[in-house]
Amino acid sequence: MHLLSVEHITKSYGEKLLFENVTFGVEDGDKVGIIGVNGTGKSTFLKVIAGLEQADSGKVSIGNRVTVRMLAQDPVFAPNETTLEHVLGGDSPQLRAVQAYAAAMEAIELNPSSTALQDQLIKANQLMDEFDAWQLESDAKMALSKLGIYDFEAKVETLSGGQRKRVAMAAALLLPSDVLILDEPTNHIDNDSVAWLEGMLQKRRGALLMITHDRYFLDRVSNRVIELDKGQAHFYQANYSRFLELKLDREDREAATESKRQNLLRNELAWIRRGAKARTTKQKARIDRFEALKADAPKQAGGKMDVSVASTRLGRKIVELEEVTKRFGDRTLIRDFSYIAVPEDRVGIVGRNGSGKSTLMKLIAGHLTPDEGTVDLGTTVKLGWFSQEHEEMDQTLRVIEYIREGAEQVKTADGSTISAGQMLERFLFSPTMQWTPISKLSGGEKRRLQLLRVLMNAPNVLLLDEPTNDLDISTLTVLEDYLDDFPGVVFVVSHDRYFLDRTVDKIVAFEGDGVITHHTGNYSDYQEYVAKHGVAASAASSAPAMKAQEPVVSSTTASSEKEAAKPRTLKMSYKDQKDFEQIDGWIEAAENEINDLASQMEAASSDSVKLQELAAKQQQQEEKLEKLMDRWTELNDLAEQIQAQK
Repeated sequence: MHLLSVEHITKSYGEKLLFENVTFGVEDGDKVGIIGVNGTGKSTFLKVIAGLEQADSGKVSIGNRVTVRMLAQDPVFAPNETTLEHVLGGDSPQLRAVQAYAAAMEAIELNPSSTALQDQLIKANQLMDEFDAWQLESDAKMALSKLGIYDFEAKVETLSGGQRKRVAMAAALLLPSDVLILDEPTNHIDNDSVAWLEGMLQKRRGALLMITHDRYFLDRVSNRVIELDKGQAHFYQANYSRFLELKLDREDREAATESKRQNLLRNELAWIRRGAKARTTKQKARIDRFEALKADAPKQAGGKMDVSVASTRLGRKIVELEEVTKRFGDRTLIRDFSYIAVPEDRVGIVGRNGSGKSTLMKLIAGHLTPDEGTVDLGTTVKLGWFSQEHEEMDQTLRVIEYIREGAEQVKTADGSTISAGQMLERFLFSPTMQWTPISKLSGGEKRRLQLLRVLMNAPNVLLLDEPTNDLDISTLTVLEDYLDDFPGVVFVVSHDRYFLDRTVDKIVAFEGDGVITHHTGNYSDYQEYVAKHGVAASAASSAPAMKAQEPVVSSTTASSEKEAAKPRTLKMSYKDQKDFEQIDGWIEAAENEINDLASQMEAASSDSVKLQELAAKQQQQEEKLEKLMDRWTELNDLAEQIQAQK
């Protein structure tokens, strides 16, 4: 079912072109991930589709009775609204029925003998039945709980920014919509909540458009990718893993096309320099072709961030925590925690929101003091603190002024010294952008600027508190590569499973009630440990870990297993035999079809619509080939087992 169409939309801010002439459609069941470097206009792109902003040209057409809802990065709330009131405060018939029923119940409690109020309650009951809304309140409470919000009567205005975002997300998930638009939905939620959200969106009916930096999340939820790059939109009928392959293919084709163009340009330039007479029609046409070749140059790439920043030598003593305890009121976040950092440590800190992860980082940084125990840093330690918030950034400063506050000159990894402006260019801030007030930057651009300010001071111990929030995937990839070669120690709090798998080799897990455990390996290794030992699904469960229950083996089960253990004669069915005879031919035909489609895609490199159709066919053929190869393996294994019986 077709839900909406985007036709030739273009959007600029001043001289900066965000996207140009973008056209595509959204069907029921589409789960579209939007990818691009910070500042390319991803959030604006979604706002235009949602009707919150106007495009400079083009239009967005939404089908009759199609409902579009968007979870923005900065949601708006009514004054004095509670968390549950916000989630149940939508305008759908189901939610209006819940609101009417709640109002009727409240009124009749004050005046139970009123006949009019009794009639009102009966009508409200009927509405609840009509719209099957009885489960809605419990669904709302479950969504809030899964996202880490347990106080349903708390005023939203008293919550932190991350908590408010989670309340808004619960409302977006509960409200019925045909097209749901999410901007960075995994920011500010812990690993358990990300996993729950992932499952919800996989099962959700309708269409989904989302911006996210979480590569595991994107890979498991999306079935289409739109990449915004240099003002153009590129479309892929694929999840994130397949997108990476298709993007490499596209870039190879573009490189080959540009190489041919450059060769033609050189030949035409040589002809012109020989003093060609441009009077004849034939020669004038050739000069026109030269001008057209020049004009057909591809748009300049946005560049790649260069994190070649120096670090300071680190001594033998680094960070030592001994029996550290930290309480807030009656609540103990950290209890008797000890840890000694060793050179090149890469420590991931995981747990539920509010369990104490950021508190541990602040204790190491010296921003908090422990109630008991000691935190001791070596004399050579130079901390780099990359926090979650932008509060410490003076939003009125210009980009270059903020960096010059740290240093006028920056030492690079090769020992050379460059100016603050040159370093900003390496971090993808053009000379024009360097004079932009920080308040005008996107969330991702602020985070990139904040990261530069931290790294330019040459730290040898990095404290990264949710570093993946708001940073685009390209920047995260560069940061991961930088950490590979970073000679110091890294402590990182993150809910991004891919980033943890990529960067850490130890896990410090908050398990509730101040208990913290150590685990060797990355986050996936830790998850395997949790699964094997029957611990709660996350490092941050507030409930005590449960021992895995032993399986109960009944006499019937034991008998069945004994029966199954008896050897039986294997043989191929009629269908198996026919498939075995023909499957090599089927595989060859599928491989030929894939090769043919690849040739067609190369020929259609300039036709994005045709390219998208061919890419979809190619994906279908590759899935078919994969199934054929699985069947080939199954049949050959069976044939070998039958042969072994003889």
